[in-house]
Amino acid sequence: MAAIVLSLSCTMSTALAAKRLYLDFIPQDVRKVLIAVPAFSSPMGNKGRAIADLLGQALELHGFIETVDTARQKDLQQTDWQSLGVDYVVVGKYDDQGPECTLEGRLLDVAENRLLSGRRYRGKPLQLDDMTLRLADALIEELTEEPGVSRTSIAYISDATGRKEVYVSDILGRTQKQVTRHRHLCVAPRYTPDGKYLAYSTYHRGNQDLYITDLRQSAVTRSLSRRAGMNLGPAFSPDGKHMVLTLSKGGHPDLYLMTREGKILEQLTHDSGINVSASYAPDGRCIVFVSDRSSKPQIYIMEMASKRVRRLTFKRSENSEPVWSPKGDRIAFTGMVGGHYQLFVMDTHGKNVRQLSSGWGDFESPSWSPDGKMLAFTRKRNGQSTICVVGVNGKNMRVLLSLKGNQSYPQWSPRPQ
Repeated sequence: MAAIVLSLSCTMSTALAAKRLYLDFIPQDVRKVLIAVPAFSSPMGNKGRAIADLLGQALELHGFIETVDTARQKDLQQTDWQSLGVDYVVVGKYDDQGPECTLEGRLLDVAENRLLSGRRYRGKPLQLDDMTLRLADALIEELTEEPGVSRTSIAYISDATGRKEVYVSDILGRTQKQVTRHRHLCVAPRYTPDGKYLAYSTYHRGNQDLYITDLRQSAVTRSLSRRAGMNLGPAFSPDGKHMVLTLSKGGHPDLYLMTREGKILEQLTHDSGINVSASYAPDGRCIVFVSDRSSKPQIYIMEMASKRVRRLTFKRSENSEPVWSPKGDRIAFTGMVGGHYQLFVMDTHGKNVRQLSSGWGDFESPSWSPDGKMLAFTRKRNGQSTICVVGVNGKNMRVLLSLKGNQSYPQWSPRPQ
């Protein structure tokens, strides 16, 4: 695929840096930032409106932004945006120059009546959607000092065909791709750290075997582990060279350290209850996992160098599915409350526990967004499983993917390289 060329314009001021700190705190806890996204100026008729619609959808994904309907505004140049409560206006332009096209966009700070830093992208017309999402992520970075996640994808299990197969969708839910066609139960998809491969477990040979597929093509899938018994839940090391998974080849579910090719390097747990659901710390020094060695499933942490283990959770009868945040400061997990699973986050010492979900149903399988600001999860109600998303502060919970059938086991991809 042809490369997309990026150009930058304008500079950032101290005032903008201060506003970024404001945006990082205020919108998610008090109100959303209102951004108007008028149709991009374009010689291509409705193309400018389509660009604005996709950009607005990508901005709203991040949870702290609400876009403003500009269709009623007759003269956008003369509109009093401040009286409408608008914080920012996207000023955009699209131009199609035959074999190449250009897309540029900047934010107008309404309160200061000042244009902020902009971006200009040049590529093939078929790359327009990707350029639009790149612009969205750049605008998010202008507001929060961290790039957005609108170019990411999400892997999940769906029974849309009548069998539970692995799928991948873009994060906005516009396109879906069926990854497996085993016609048997598949579970627990896991991205490699580079986002190019996806591992999963399937029962299509009569055993819970572990496979990996190259997402850049759809022809080659190879086995990682087909040992008798469980081959489940690989946690890839940050460098992608190793993985920790659960094997029960000896009759007992224990954690093993393995190479990316499936060679066992070391057994990490030894008959101390059922040990599952490993997740690496971003620095690779520790893992968290679930064990029932204390009679009920609880969350433990292991130092990979010393193999020293300590328990992190003590409240609630069951705590499971721990996932380390991309920034390394928090661990998301599910806990049993009143007979239902709810979402929680805690620090890496098991302290400062915060419940994110409440109400009826079960909230399971949390997965962090690459910026560590949101969690995708499975919500189960009345026999229906749906993939939803929530801010790390528990705000703005909503359905992420509205698709046919039941969806579960969401796994948020890394940012594309």
